Amino acid sequence: MNMPPALILGSTSRYRRELLARLRLPFECVAPAVDETALPGEAPALLARRLALAKARDVSARHPDALVIGSDQVADLDGEPIGKPGSHERAVRQLRRMSAREVVFHTAVAVVWRARRFERVELAPVRVRFRDLTDTEIERYLRLETPYDCAGSAKCETLGIALLAAIDSDDPTALVGLPLIRTCALLREAGFDPLVHAGP
Repeated sequence: MNMPPALILGSTSRYRRELLARLRLPFECVAPAVDETALPGEAPALLARRLALAKARDVSARHPDALVIGSDQVADLDGEPIGKPGSHERAVRQLRRMSAREVVFHTAVAVVWRARRFERVELAPVRVRFRDLTDTEIERYLRLETPYDCAGSAKCETLGIALLAAIDSDDPTALVGLPLIRTCALLREAGFDPLVHAGP
């Protein structure tokens, strides 16, 4: 029986690592070396797809026999990409802008298996409607959660859910950072069935 390929998550995100671990698959994490700057006029959905694939390709070039997963998320407010705030002040500005608005979080996942010439990328958009937020609520949330490494400053898996009025998605983990339904589908398409290779 042939040994299954090594599985690599091309990411340093603890959120993606925790999500992939839910599948009970052995994997390692390798940091991709990718410039995440948007191209001039690049739409948020296209940016997410391009970066997810670029991350998987970069890691796969160093590990050609492995199955590599890459992912990226870009928040979209009226066609403008909203990234990770990186600071309290920027997070305040982001949440004020998104208050009482709908934001689409484009989460892309790519699977690359260089040795088999396999390369696919899928997009999982999530529509999020924010409540009408007060400055007091924004400050309280940011002081408690410090979500400065999250696109759009929103951590829906914890207290950030209190900022929201509704979430519309067909892949429930996409908003956290890795759409597991699409990830499993791409792995199966590559010939790697998560149910077969999952451990106890």
